[in-house]
Amino acid sequence: MHKLFGFSLSDHSRVFAIALPMIISNIAAPLLGLVDTAIIGHLPNAIYLSAVAIGAMVVSFIYLLAVFLRMATTGYIAQSYGADDIHAQRQHFNNGIVIALSLGVLIAVASPLINELAMWVIAPSAELEGYARDYIEIRLWSAPASLITLVALGVLLGRQNSRKAMLLVIITNAVNVVMDVILILGFGLNVKGAAWASLSAEWVTAIVGFYWTARALGWHLHHWQLKFQQLRQFLGVNGNIFIRSLILQLCMATMTGYATRYGSTMVAVNAVLMQFLMLISLGLDGIAYSVEALAGEAKGQKRYDKIRYWCKITLLWSSLFAVVYALVFALAGSAIIRLITDIPEIIRVAENYLPWIVVLPLIAHWSYWFDGVFIGLSFSRGMRNTMILSALIGFLPLWWAGLPLENHGLWLALSGFLLMRGITQAIWLKYFSSPGHPSE
Repeated sequence: MHKLFGFSLSDHSRVFAIALPMIISNIAAPLLGLVDTAIIGHLPNAIYLSAVAIGAMVVSFIYLLAVFLRMATTGYIAQSYGADDIHAQRQHFNNGIVIALSLGVLIAVASPLINELAMWVIAPSAELEGYARDYIEIRLWSAPASLITLVALGVLLGRQNSRKAMLLVIITNAVNVVMDVILILGFGLNVKGAAWASLSAEWVTAIVGFYWTARALGWHLHHWQLKFQQLRQFLGVNGNIFIRSLILQLCMATMTGYATRYGSTMVAVNAVLMQFLMLISLGLDGIAYSVEALAGEAKGQKRYDKIRYWCKITLLWSSLFAVVYALVFALAGSAIIRLITDIPEIIRVAENYLPWIVVLPLIAHWSYWFDGVFIGLSFSRGMRNTMILSALIGFLPLWWAGLPLENHGLWLALSGFLLMRGITQAIWLKYFSSPGHPSE
């Protein structure tokens, strides 16, 4: 048997059969998003682009908080898939759809309240506010569709069908671009056209995703039944991951929000530098998806030796990706900054922060990888508790201590937060989660 780094080539292939399609979708989505932005950006008034940017930020924040649906579904489906229990997979699918529809309808109905809160926080100009409100009001009616898609992605990834998961991401963006051309350029609907285009894309994706997952599970309407004990457990897991996601989003938002105290240039600098974190996630997310599916499958098979095996091989690739990223950022960091912006002042200031960017992948990859392990094994309490600890003993103390350092203090806090996430997750996995633990 041919081996690479001590592992069989076939097992490396299994890792990348899951990781590669998701890496491709991670790359394809922003590229299509650039087309979307370019269409709106070429309208005669810049206020349209600003309104869409504000509206998309609000909607994305809400949907990112709902990513717990994808994570919880992936873990449970992977374990049931490993146990070859199709009935359990259908039940987890039912649970996910019930939560997606309930929460999605609640978000849609509450859209006026969400709009009021968002405008109070952002406080845009009167003209900009009107356009942003229109965008948010329309987009939030796609909430049920977006959450159904998260469940579909969870099922597909849990069943190791990442090719269709990739296609779902690409379908969303491709339909969005086509509808942008029709509604914005064809009918001249500007901001409302952009919102309706995104809404159309999200509903098309939800329908396709539901069909694919139902077909994969052999699911029909007569399989629609709820077992409230399982639903309560599923809700508990989702609640834990929601808290984890909320804390993560708040820490990340601080990097932009608190930077406003140091001037508009520093806000722009951090916006540029945060793109490096996005580049890191392109590869590390793919490896995290692999360990979610493979470790979850091994847990369902009660093969705890295989859990350790898949953890080792995926950690190897996560580490290799991190080293490559660090080398690329060290050698080409300035060139990447210049690709993102051509404003001399922002380039000059951003280059002063490159040492933080070089060490970022070496620190961050642990938390990406551990998230994949915890999701695959359904250790949601561990995800919640380690995130709380990392914010309390990592981010907040370093942010406070780093106030005299201004923006460097923010990057110190972010680096300490990511490092503490890896440390606390490692400790939790070693001392608080036994290999045979069924779930949390």
